[in-house]
Amino acid sequence: MVSEVKAVTGRGIPLVGNDIDTDRIIPARFLRAVTFDGLGEQVFADDRAQKSGQHPFDLPQYQGATVLVVNGNFGCGSSREHAPQAIAKWGIRAIVGESFAEIFFGNCVALGIPCVTADPSVTKQLQERLSANPQAEIKVDLELKQVHCDDFTAPVSIGEGPRQMFIAGTWDACGQLVAGADQIRATAARLPYVNWSVAS
Repeated sequence: MVSEVKAVTGRGIPLVGNDIDTDRIIPARFLRAVTFDGLGEQVFADDRAQKSGQHPFDLPQYQGATVLVVNGNFGCGSSREHAPQAIAKWGIRAIVGESFAEIFFGNCVALGIPCVTADPSVTKQLQERLSANPQAEIKVDLELKQVHCDDFTAPVSIGEGPRQMFIAGTWDACGQLVAGADQIRATAARLPYVNWSVAS
């Protein structure tokens, strides 16, 4: 099943700060979960506890937001895939930032979450606009490589490989395998070594 991601439109949520690592996104104690269910409720758990309800992910005006706007080196630290899973389970479908840790970026691609980069002046302006008007619509356009927020438009960047994967709907490797199950079985049946076993 093809799941094209050509653009993501919705309300945005600003999260200010550089070097927000995966342990802050989802603390290590939640990695014991057998599935990713419920991780959305625990995203930024310790940061949220420290801010006593004033963290952007707790503020009522940002509930239901789908586009996260961050700063530099977002998702650094350990390679835990629980971090983008927790963000996705909370409801985020795209991230705009100044830069992303490479493994975090790859894990987001595997979930269908485009992470686009923008100049620091752009992320600052987006965060300020979303703070002033939480109901503002923000759109991440992968085809035009632009971000729009009300009357503000700016260029964004993403590697051409991942961009084409999103636009064509080929980012979901597992989905492609499931969709091609019949072809895989047919090919396997023609290979003499697939069903080969050692005689006892």
